[in-house]
Amino acid sequence: MLSFQSSKNVLSLAEDLLFRIYELLAAESDRKSFRLVCREFRRIDSLTRRHLRVIRIEFLPILLRKYPRLQSLDLSACPRIDDGVVSLLLTRVGRGSNSPSLGHWAWGLKSLVLSRATGLRFSGLEMLTRACPCLESVDVSYCCGFGDREAAALSSAVGLRELNMDKCLQLTDVGLAKIAVGCSKLEKLSLKWCMEITDLGIDLLCKKCVDLKYLDVSYLKVTNESLHSIASLLKLEVLGLMACPLIDDVGLQFIERGCPSLKVIDVSRCEGVSSSGLIYVVRGHRNLLELNAGYCLSELSTALLHQMKNLNHLEVIRIDGARISETSFQVISANCKSLVEIGLSKCVGVTNMGIMRLVSACINLRVLNLTCCHSITDTAISAIAYSCRSLVCLKVESCNMITEKGLCQLGSFCLLLEEIDLTDCCGVNDKGLEYLSRCSELSCLKLGLCTNISNKGLSYIGSNCLKIHELDLYRCTGIGDDGLEALSNGCKKLRKLNLSYCNAVSDRGLAYIGRLEELSDLEMRALHKITGVGLEAVAVGCKKLADLDMKHCEKVGDSGFWALAYYSKNLRQINLSYCGISDMALCMVMGNLSRLQEAKLVHLSNSTVEGVELALRACCARIKKVKLFAPLRFMLSSEILEILHARGCIIRWD
Repeated sequence: MLSFQSSKNVLSLAEDLLFRIYELLAAESDRKSFRLVCREFRRIDSLTRRHLRVIRIEFLPILLRKYPRLQSLDLSACPRIDDGVVSLLLTRVGRGSNSPSLGHWAWGLKSLVLSRATGLRFSGLEMLTRACPCLESVDVSYCCGFGDREAAALSSAVGLRELNMDKCLQLTDVGLAKIAVGCSKLEKLSLKWCMEITDLGIDLLCKKCVDLKYLDVSYLKVTNESLHSIASLLKLEVLGLMACPLIDDVGLQFIERGCPSLKVIDVSRCEGVSSSGLIYVVRGHRNLLELNAGYCLSELSTALLHQMKNLNHLEVIRIDGARISETSFQVISANCKSLVEIGLSKCVGVTNMGIMRLVSACINLRVLNLTCCHSITDTAISAIAYSCRSLVCLKVESCNMITEKGLCQLGSFCLLLEEIDLTDCCGVNDKGLEYLSRCSELSCLKLGLCTNISNKGLSYIGSNCLKIHELDLYRCTGIGDDGLEALSNGCKKLRKLNLSYCNAVSDRGLAYIGRLEELSDLEMRALHKITGVGLEAVAVGCKKLADLDMKHCEKVGDSGFWALAYYSKNLRQINLSYCGISDMALCMVMGNLSRLQEAKLVHLSNSTVEGVELALRACCARIKKVKLFAPLRFMLSSEILEILHARGCIIRWD
């Protein structure tokens, strides 16, 4: 009676109160529970939802009718979308199922993600820009068919403020000019890997889009002339120049005299940039917040350190790969007290004393990367733990002298720690994991190649670190089924798990993994004890599984692959190399998994050439990348290879 009365009271709440309650639900799982309560709650969800990420393209028309007030639509998981699908959605999806007018769902849309939609061309983009008058943000990254005509179609979205065109390999200066002229209100633009863009296109862009605040031209073969043009952007705050091989210190001289609003610059992996170039940048921008110069400096020079004394507001610095002295740490700690992140990965000269000097003043550090700083011991870790109580991320991969003593200090003082990378730290043992498990906020834990941990250590993590969503146990040979049982009982939010080469894991262990309903990424290479029974348990229990790597799982039979084909409808990437899958099971897997985009099919001992060809035909409409055994290049029919190539599929031969 009490339950019925409570339910009646909830349903009697005013509509505006229900709207406010719904808006307080941040997690998608909570919103799902809300809309499953009753029809009224489902209606509130329908009218309130502003963002939608579509997983299965076949449900798209229904979802767009169900949610008419969308402001953000993410179709990145639907690579099969093309001009025909767009035409259908815009002519038949309206307020009523038989509405002939343009889809009302598009009228209020402000953000549209079309990443990897390789079938979308000029016509479809033109229809979308006309139907979405409020469009402000578009993502067409990794659309291999996106070129100058498509850019011309997109340029009619005159209100566009954010545009991501990463790896649109067919885009040239002509297409960029169309965007620059048509979308003059652009504030954020990313052109990474658009290899046909030159100085000419960047120059016109900077003349037309004067409101740009964010520009990323990483990996482009632009020269110092582009930096001369970029320097004229008065509002530019973020500039990405990663791995631009043709820019050097002379180009950075232009930046010194321009870009007065610059706060973030990334020149990592720029071979022509030295300390002299960074001196120009620092000297001209004393309000710099972030400086990324990883793997471009041979050493941190005295002159650069002298200029860094003026960077009182610097929050992030990454100088990975540089030679650094203890004096450098003293200068940084004395002058850059606002630092919240520092990257020292593979730096030469990092010692315990240097780290102690650094953290003595930089007490607000939240992210510290000491990967491959081999001289670091528990002494440095203890100093970090005691001084940096707000630390959320610590990377100490291959720091072999760290033991349970250092982890004890982290577990005592760094209670906000969310991510720690202990890969290849052979001093880590079960006692260390017991100490580390006090960090109850831990969400990402990497223990690959830590051969001294066992099921006992993993049980501490499973009991206390309930928020973990990523766990790497690569080659942790002491981990077996009992450890996975403890993990599955406590870590219900786990989304990413690496069990590769954990040879003690059997079907019983995979049955425990099947209890992890949130799991989306599973690596389980070379688990020689598992069979089709274990794979079936994973397929049935882990419905959200999107990425599966089971290379060298030779004992898995067809029963497991049949279960995979039937239950794992959300799989996007799969590695079946060196598995004993038959022709029939291979065709079923490749044909039934409608979201599959990438597959590795090397050395399939029980599959024939004919079976592989039939499997490729079954998935050729959607597969985007496939890895095959090299001799098949001359055995497969030219027809299937031409079909895959025509549909934009990348074939790698092994």
